[in-house]
Amino acid sequence: MSASQPCSEVGVPRWTRTALESVLERAAVTSAQVADRFPLFADPGTGRWTTTGRGSWTGGFWAGLLWLRARYTGDTGDREAAVRCTDRLTDWVDADTATRGLILWYGTALADTSEAAVLQGRAAHACRHAYDGELGLVPWGSAFGGPRLLARVDGVPGVVPLLATVDARAAESHLRRHLELCLDEDAISWSWRYERPGSWTPCDDPPPGWSRGPAWLLLAVADAVHHLEADDLKDAVRHLADMRAVPPADEGHPESPLDTSAAAITAVALLKLGHTDRAVALLDELVHAHLSADGGLLDGCYDLASGTATRHELIWGNFFLAQALAAVTGLIGPHEA
Repeated sequence: MSASQPCSEVGVPRWTRTALESVLERAAVTSAQVADRFPLFADPGTGRWTTTGRGSWTGGFWAGLLWLRARYTGDTGDREAAVRCTDRLTDWVDADTATRGLILWYGTALADTSEAAVLQGRAAHACRHAYDGELGLVPWGSAFGGPRLLARVDGVPGVVPLLATVDARAAESHLRRHLELCLDEDAISWSWRYERPGSWTPCDDPPPGWSRGPAWLLLAVADAVHHLEADDLKDAVRHLADMRAVPPADEGHPESPLDTSAAAITAVALLKLGHTDRAVALLDELVHAHLSADGGLLDGCYDLASGTATRHELIWGNFFLAQALAAVTGLIGPHEA
């Protein structure tokens, strides 16, 4: 495999380029295995993927990974695979879910087609239409069942840059309301239910020690600092950037399995915020302790509470690892996705 864009030789550890090539080669193997379905998580022993037909909330990460591979190889076939995958995300525009941010921002941000640009624009306007001025945010929605009027931390990343393209004020309100709720000193919670005007109740799922809670929020803040020029947020969430190693899936239970995907998300956020040395330190651990010989990021935890894929390769873990490595090596800019 040869890169379509040369990486800077200055200050870039050689292992980052080797790791990026390995992760993107794994994407090619995954593509052949899953065909026209979307990968969710892979068994750490066999490498076989559990898939879904529509992509669920993770479909955009698979499309984004394919776009990274196409950027790296410059191969027409890789680009066509990425185009087809992004096209299959179109139905999510009209779905009532704040995870449109995860699906349609990451599925389009690295794309280079007019069709993807149109899809991203439709997604941005759909988020704006779903924005609730009384709540001050885009609610979680009903697409995946359960109560619709929720504020969940994983409904923030992706929505912020999407909304910023059409309504900066709504984008900032969406983020700041989640910061206000999720970082409440009296009741740390990553999910809140709207009960009545002005009243929010914390939910038990996900738990307060959830590994991806602070990672998702830090990523959204990093995007807000860039897209909204909200520099004051850097100090407001400084403690979110304290991750020094791969965290347990639930910090309330230190014996729980690790979650490498949370560290990969954090590495991307740190790069966006300009904390390159800390991001590279996290990447060093991910690559040298958790990357398989064939390029899969192992030891990710999909859902600890249900026991689903608790020590597995996760498609978003692979994507964020690849995104961080691509930014470090100069293949993409830190704010391209």
